[in-house]
Amino acid sequence: MKPPKFKDLIVFENDDYIVVNKPPFLSTLDERIGVAPSLLRLARDYADDAQVGHRLDRDTSGALVLAKHPEAYRHISMQFENREVSKVYHAVTWGAPPLEKFVVERNIETTKSGKARLAFKGKPAETRFTTLETFARHALVQCEPVTGRMHQIRLHLAYVQTPIVGDTLYGGEDFFLSSLKKKFNLKEGETEQPFIKRFALHAKELGFTGLDGEPIKIDAPYPKDFRVLVETLRQYQ
Repeated sequence: MKPPKFKDLIVFENDDYIVVNKPPFLSTLDERIGVAPSLLRLARDYADDAQVGHRLDRDTSGALVLAKHPEAYRHISMQFENREVSKVYHAVTWGAPPLEKFVVERNIETTKSGKARLAFKGKPAETRFTTLETFARHALVQCEPVTGRMHQIRLHLAYVQTPIVGDTLYGGEDFFLSSLKKKFNLKEGETEQPFIKRFALHAKELGFTGLDGEPIKIDAPYPKDFRVLVETLRQYQ
């Protein structure tokens, strides 16, 4: 798959920061030698000293901030450390959460296998959730992580038994159109593919303070796969 042009991903830029709308299936950092280029590698072809302020999972799309020089990087790093950055994600879940607004506070620890899990001895983790829309068997949920633990939103949604669509690592099954569409026919010999080929999580908004003290708030539109999934669920509810 051809890597995207970095310039096409930019949704905000000034002298200090770049915010991109990261597409799914693009790693934030290099995972291992020989794989497709990471977002950071693409960014450094555009701005030599670019540094990522935070990470998004490879499958997660949406708003991600990069600093263009060391002073800007220190400034944004401190904001993440002090929990001064506002992050809003949207997720499509299996089933609707138990409440319209709720908070999950469950400790998380990482494992050697690259997964994370809820654990009493883990690090504190808190996520605020708001159910935006409910469909026949799914929901569109707004997620605001207060802390930034590995796989936090995914684990906390699984904890309330509404895992993210396509998040097979944490109990979220793939979604197939045939489960909604009564007259769904495949050609002979064809196998139905999942409607979305990743877990349905998108970093919708990002808010932080620039070096001049002015607030910066960015909205990242849904990529095509996430948008079509939401539109399809609305159509068949």
